[in-house]
Amino acid sequence: MELYTIGFTKKTAKEFFEILKRNDVKQIADIRLNNTSQLAGFTKKDDLKYFLKELCDIDYYHFDFLAPSKEIRDEYNEGKNWDGYTERYIDLLDKREVLKKLDRKFFEKRTCFLCSESSPEYCHRRLLVEYLKGHWEDVEIIHL
Repeated sequence: MELYTIGFTKKTAKEFFEILKRNDVKQIADIRLNNTSQLAGFTKKDDLKYFLKELCDIDYYHFDFLAPSKEIRDEYNEGKNWDGYTERYIDLLDKREVLKKLDRKFFEKRTCFLCSESSPEYCHRRLLVEYLKGHWEDVEIIHL
């Protein structure tokens, strides 16, 4: 199973959608807590859903239960303690029982997890796919 991730910041709409098309993504799993902010630009929930379908024939899903809580995010923004953020986010995934909520069959279609960060290095999308890889067999992670 291949799990893709992408962030939209520092990408133009053209770059973003071309990357998805080039990698034959079939569905986006938006894992942002807030996907309606004016700062989201072309990735605001309803706009993104429309653009994905019309431009790329990609289905859109919003899985806010995979987003960090506002408290976890705010704490990280204040102190920039990545290790603490990682620990709290992984604990949250366990508490939310995400492995019970996610059906592996859903990922038979090429799926890309979406967040805002341009790089996966300090983003919860990387932590999420590494968490899934640790619990599921045969997972390959591809950051776009």
